[in-house]
Amino acid sequence: MAAGSLTILVIDENRIRASIIEAGLRDAGHRHVTVIHDVAGIARRIGEIEPDVIVIDLENPNRDMLENMFQLSRAVKRPIAMFVDRSDQASIEAAVDAGVSAYVVDGLKKERIKPILDMAISRFNAFSRMARELEEARSELENRKVIDRAKGILMKSRRLSEEAAYTLLRKTAMNQNRKIADIAQSLVTAAGLLDPLEGE
Repeated sequence: MAAGSLTILVIDENRIRASIIEAGLRDAGHRHVTVIHDVAGIARRIGEIEPDVIVIDLENPNRDMLENMFQLSRAVKRPIAMFVDRSDQASIEAAVDAGVSAYVVDGLKKERIKPILDMAISRFNAFSRMARELEEARSELENRKVIDRAKGILMKSRRLSEEAAYTLLRKTAMNQNRKIADIAQSLVTAAGLLDPLEGE
């Protein structure tokens, strides 16, 4: 996505600091920048604006304020760059756990905004890709377990070999234009209804 087409939301209660961030973003070619100075009802505003990236600047954040922003990070599932004046190790770790893509301590300078934003986006994309791949692997493993259970049911009930049981599953899936895992799940569910011990 080109720089100019990104919608960026800046959350900053300090108007002077917000103007520094906004200037840095506009210098970098970002035209769609919205600045919010009041954090009340922020989740609703994010829903209305639907930003591609969020920049949060907290001048002297207390523990509650940080925790609120970290909860926001978990909920919105977007790249977030967070600037704070000072921080401790626990807050840094909490930011990472919350999925903040870039957590910058004492680094609010106009010329640093663009590279930090770019890093936040690429890091967010990398994490999203990893999470997606992990989910696909988990789903694949789950499918394999269900298929193995369905094969076991067919082998037992129809006295088939493992290969013949799999061939039957595959043929049924092709005939019904469905995935093998779906056919297997239906079989396991049906077997569980007919014989509760089979579904175990």
